[in-house]
This record gives sequence, C-alpha cells and structure tokens, in this order.
Amino acid sequence: MFNDAVLAEYVRDGFVESEHRGFLAMLNSDGSLFKSLGDIDTQIFPRSTVKCAQASAMVRHGLQLEPRLLALAASSHSGAAMHIEGAREILASVGLGENALQCALDRPLGENERRAWGDNPPTRIAMNCSGKHAAMLATCVKNGWPIESYLEQSHPLQVAIKEELEKLAGERISFTSTDGCGAPLFMLSVIGLARAIRAITISTDPIHQDVMDAARKFPEMVGGAGRHNTEMMQQVPGLFMKDGAEAVNVCSLADGRTFVFKVSDGSLRAFRTIVHACLNEFGIDTLLTPEKVMGGPRVIGTIRATI
Repeated sequence: MFNDAVLAEYVRDGFVESEHRGFLAMLNSDGSLFKSLGDIDTQIFPRSTVKCAQASAMVRHGLQLEPRLLALAASSHSGAAMHIEGAREILASVGLGENALQCALDRPLGENERRAWGDNPPTRIAMNCSGKHAAMLATCVKNGWPIESYLEQSHPLQVAIKEELEKLAGERISFTSTDGCGAPLFMLSVIGLARAIRAITISTDPIHQDVMDAARKFPEMVGGAGRHNTEMMQQVPGLFMKDGAEAVNVCSLADGRTFVFKVSDGSLRAFRTIVHACLNEFGIDTLLTPEKVMGGPRVIGTIRATI
C-alpha cells in the first residue's frame, strides 16, 4: 500500500516511541485540497464510513424510514436496546423478523453494552451493522427483489449502492471485496472518499439531505453512548462524522469542508487526537482529553498529531 505519512506520534519523556502512519485528505468548502498527508490516490477499503451513501441508495429505491431509524440504517451501533429494537422495527415494517438478517453473528460493539450482554451467545440483531442490513432487507421487499441473495454483488440492491457511491466519489470502483458484516465492500481512493463525503454533505438532493440530517439529528443512533462519532456530532453543530473498521474516519462540516483519514496499521489509539487536530486546522476547537503516557504513577508523555 504504503506511501503513507506520519499522522500522530506516541511520545514518552520527549522522545517519539511509536508512530501512527496513514493517509489524510482535507478539502476546502469549494472542494479544493486544503491539506494532505501520504499518497491520497491510494486505494483503501472505506468500511463503514460510506454507510450514508448506502442508505441514500436505499432511500432512492423506495426505503421509507423516520429520521431516527434512517440514522440507524447508516450506523455502526453499539448494540443498546434502542438500536436492537430499532432494527426490529425496520424489519417489522415490511413483515420480516430478525431471522431474515444475514449479517455476521456478533455481540454488541459498545463496551458497556457488551459487558451487559455477558455470556449470552452472539446474534445477528446485536451486530453493529444490523440496522443497515435491516434497511437493506426492507428495500428489497419494497422493490420485490429477492431477500435470500441481498448480499450478492450482482443483486440489484448492491448494484444500486455501487452506482450511488461512484457518482458521489466521481470515480469508478476499482475492486469489490466483502466487509466484516458480509455486505459487498467497494474500494475507493482516499481522495475519492473525501470527495464523496463532501458531495453528499453539500448535495441539494433531498435524499442526501434527509440521510445526513438524520445522522446529525440522531447521533446516538449512528454510534451510541460514549462513542467518539456520537460525542463529536453532539459537540459540534453541523458536523457529520462516521468511523469505520481498520481505522478509517470521515468528517464534514455543513459548508462542505471535509477530511478523511486512514491509519495504516488499523489502530484506533490516535483517533481522537487526529480528529481534534484536523478540526483545529479548520478553526474549530473541541474538547480533548490528552492520551496519558505513563511512567509508573506519573504522566510523562502523550499522543500528538503531526497534521
């Protein structure tokens, strides 16, 4: 992959002990490049950061959900009761039960939710993508598409999602894999992902506006209590933020300013520091509790961004 650059440093007693390398693309409101690190033409798997595009394709093809549930359709939820019951609501709206889900079996993603789950076996409805999968199934029912094969790349639903993402990114999908939840996973360049998020943020298409407004209005449905993206959308008016597995993140402001990054080693450790630094570059100060690097009982260092 890796024509990457240092995004953050783990500093102990003034010395850099470890580095978090990756790729960063920041766009001005007019779409011009504000700043970049690493080769932003590098192809990456955007993972769950493109759920807003997936949800838009579903709405375009007949999915009708209230904003609370539309936010859940674009979520990587923590597995709280409101998320699990919301996914069941989506399924029930088209006469389906959770046995129709084909996402991976899992326990809740959120730390508190997983602890409360205890030793109960993993289920599909608790999996963090169950909202998206429930919405996919609802879209299929609305269109009379087969539900048994809704995750196949050639299925009309997945073809529609691919087309939606390509239009937003302004580039062709270079490769299709499979995401951890079982859905097709479309590869994009770092800069293509940034352009897609900016495009959907400033779009005048009512479908795009509804999806983004739902996420910003119900950030607790997009993530959950204590989750970084939920907290940031609650803290910064007009901010959209969505994280993805293997350390991918997207953020946009209402005026179209956008940044996306991918940490090469997949580590989330520097996430909060990087997001804080990028927003600061856009003139937005946010609350950040610095990472503590300990030397015995003393704090002797931190993680610092190199943006």
